[in-house]
Amino acid sequence: MKKEIEKIADKLVYAYKKNKLINPIPIKFTKNIENATKLRKLCESKINTKVVGFKAGGTALPVLKKLKEKKPFYSAVFKNNVLKNGKTVKINKSTLGIELEVGYLIKKSFFNHKSSVSIKNVTKFISHMMPCIEIVGYRQKKKGIKYLGDLASDFGANVKFLVGTKKKFKKLNFGNLKTNIKNSSKGVSVDGNTGSVYISPLNSLKFVLNELKKDKVLLKSNFYVFTGSTVGVVPLVKKGLYSAQISKVGRVSSKIS
Repeated sequence: MKKEIEKIADKLVYAYKKNKLINPIPIKFTKNIENATKLRKLCESKINTKVVGFKAGGTALPVLKKLKEKKPFYSAVFKNNVLKNGKTVKINKSTLGIELEVGYLIKKSFFNHKSSVSIKNVTKFISHMMPCIEIVGYRQKKKGIKYLGDLASDFGANVKFLVGTKKKFKKLNFGNLKTNIKNSSKGVSVDGNTGSVYISPLNSLKFVLNELKKDKVLLKSNFYVFTGSTVGVVPLVKKGLYSAQISKVGRVSSKIS
């Protein structure tokens, strides 16, 4: 198993670095979330690029129930996968779609906090908030989601993040903010709500921060946390400019080619 997981990790890392697609990995690395998590961590350890944040995945409660999982997962986000607002992202046949998320910039002082993070104290770690677009997809020649480990094992299925204008954090009702993502020229428009994100984006943030503590992750700078999609995974059946907004948080866009 140890030799096999190393081989699979090397293949995924090759695909990540070269922007290539490989054949689907064995199902035993995706069906069991613990195996998927081991593979993800091994893959991430083989990347030398700076980690600038983390994403929460599988944050929709109905999806977790359908996949028979009890909690989401998190994965690292590397510097080269974070783009400025409006940048172009090229997709491939294994791209799953586009998501709209609440992102938070977290103070590095978080790593000095010894006790667990709660809903009551989570806001003290937040410096800024922003809307974000995430392009999700595999480094494998496959489509769809059968297990949560499908996403977790493949670098969290995060391809690119587009970060909107950062605003200083202020307390909002993050459990009930209206959201929308659209491509006006193609007639695509999807409404959502931040309440679909693991009760709320703040609850999702709390989950990620506690997982980082449990895994003894340590960074030397402020970092992003992307909290999960407010609109589900919107298929990219049409290319062009996608613009999105989260009420009271801001706007963000990306050109898909």
